Amino acid sequence: MTAALVENDQASEGRAWDYLLQTWRELDVPEGWRAEIDEGQIVLVPPPHAHHNGIAEAVQRCLYRGIPEELGIYQTLGVHVAPLDKLYVPDLVVMPTELIAAADPETSDPLDASEALLIVEITSKGNAREDRTKKYRAYARAGVPMYLLIDRFDMRGPMTTLFTEPNEDGTYKRSDPVPFGKTLVLPAPFAVSLPTSEFPGPVAP
Repeated sequence: MTAALVENDQASEGRAWDYLLQTWRELDVPEGWRAEIDEGQIVLVPPPHAHHNGIAEAVQRCLYRGIPEELGIYQTLGVHVAPLDKLYVPDLVVMPTELIAAADPETSDPLDASEALLIVEITSKGNAREDRTKKYRAYARAGVPMYLLIDRFDMRGPMTTLFTEPNEDGTYKRSDPVPFGKTLVLPAPFAVSLPTSEFPGPVAP
């Protein structure tokens, strides 16, 4: 992942998370970039490729066909993985709309990842490993019931995998991988079929 790092010099004072969160709030992030907190550092993630954005749009369009009214689909929404003191900005987050409405209008604090119904990450060439490992473990630890990983750089070929049934040890009990070009069924509360053939970029035979 191409990134700039903001070091935390106050970790020894026992205020690492508060310091990092305050710094995150105050950052003037360049347009299209995302700021995340991982491993005690603020990481700036550069804008993704157009194909990455095209996949996000296709997934969002599909989810809207079956999503209940009380849920919304959000981009650039920060989520706090409380057990690990991490803050990620997933490509897509499905969250109850009432939590969005109740957010403090005076701050940009992240929402608790445990409240998400579904988190979607789409790999870029520089961050694929983080999405497959760090974020996979973090979302499982947070208890996110569904993690959708869209991996254009999987060694087996472009792959979409739905992870469900999170464990506190940072793993998911179940995974359902399908190659690009095949259809992945998302369970309730969505109950929709995701046609990965609509994703821009290479398609597995």
